[in-house]
Amino acid sequence: MAEQHFGRIEGVSKTYGGGIVALSRVDYDLAGGELVALLGPSGCGKTTLLRMMAGLTRPTEGRISIRGRVIDGPQPDFGFAFQTPNLLPWRSVLDNVLFPVEIAGRLDTRARDRAMELLHVVGLEGFARARPHQLSGGMKQRVSLCRALVHAPSLLLMDEPFGALDELTRMEMHDLLHAIRQSTGATIMFVTHSIAEAVYLADEILVMGPRPGRVVERIRVDLPYPRQAAQRYDAQARNYERRAGAALWGMHA
Repeated sequence: MAEQHFGRIEGVSKTYGGGIVALSRVDYDLAGGELVALLGPSGCGKTTLLRMMAGLTRPTEGRISIRGRVIDGPQPDFGFAFQTPNLLPWRSVLDNVLFPVEIAGRLDTRARDRAMELLHVVGLEGFARARPHQLSGGMKQRVSLCRALVHAPSLLLMDEPFGALDELTRMEMHDLLHAIRQSTGATIMFVTHSIAEAVYLADEILVMGPRPGRVVERIRVDLPYPRQAAQRYDAQARNYERRAGAALWGMHA
């Protein structure tokens, strides 16, 4: 059962120096355990909204709250996964995964057990002692995902995490993310430029228009779980893709 009032974005706007309006009056209620995709063109404010949810940037107007807590700075119980894995080259795979709990002063046997469990889930338990230079791009992104999840975050924020991967590896990561969601119940905000990626991954898609960024359409994706590769190409998925594409182009589906 989803946690219906997990988070709330209320009238959020962001204006940068020189009067550049990056976001304008965004409202959204986020249910717990769901994956919400932020879909839109470059420069529409997707990453700005994600950074405000992370507490890395403050809104000019409005507020963001998670479980009743107003987000006004970085949160220790949030996880982050970005397009570039940013692994520390001198640390092993396991030590990279454990880095957030080490920084938080919570490095113990329980944390190590969770890290190894996550590495097992992503198929990298045999690489725990390896260094990043020994890994492929997809493997590095798997390590980054484990690192984002090792402290059991209440919210996972993902900024185009699979954008630099080849198409086959990207699809494998989609299925891996579904598996991780099923096992952890994670709540996820996911930024993407890809319509197909948004449809395959998300429970709901927020289509954002060009700057100043605003939500132009909300699309509830009612594809059954667990999602299967064949669903990428069926008529229902194609209909969602057409609707999202029409919204991006300012037309009516």
